[in-house]
Amino acid sequence: MSSLPFDDATIRRARRIAENTPPTQCDPRVEALVNDLIGRVADKWTMIILETLTEHEELRFTQLGRQVPGISQKMLTQTLRQMERDGMVTRTVHPVIPPRVDYRLTELGQSLGVAFCGVWIWAEDNFGKVEAAREAFDRR
Repeated sequence: MSSLPFDDATIRRARRIAENTPPTQCDPRVEALVNDLIGRVADKWTMIILETLTEHEELRFTQLGRQVPGISQKMLTQTLRQMERDGMVTRTVHPVIPPRVDYRLTELGQSLGVAFCGVWIWAEDNFGKVEAAREAFDRR
């Protein structure tokens, strides 16, 4: 059984995406978006928030902060704002006292999670090789 935080259908879809090679000619706007998103998603907080919201579907701001150990309130706010700006999460403010704010992945955010599921699959498939390479390097 896999230890990935994704269901079997998501993993199968990610494998299909990963098997497709990128086109040789690419729209420069798309290339710029890919570079921008890779930089943002490679940020550990975005990936962890993406994974956490995938697992829990919807969380209040404070709950999300508790699920992401080590993140400051400022960094959580900044990361969520950027994810909202990119269309990856929705932010719902409830008119209650004290204020309640919930976050949920959008369809776009869920699909990004599927795309990056390939990284999890690669890491799981190649964990031993990476560890061996690191050990060999450290011995030199």
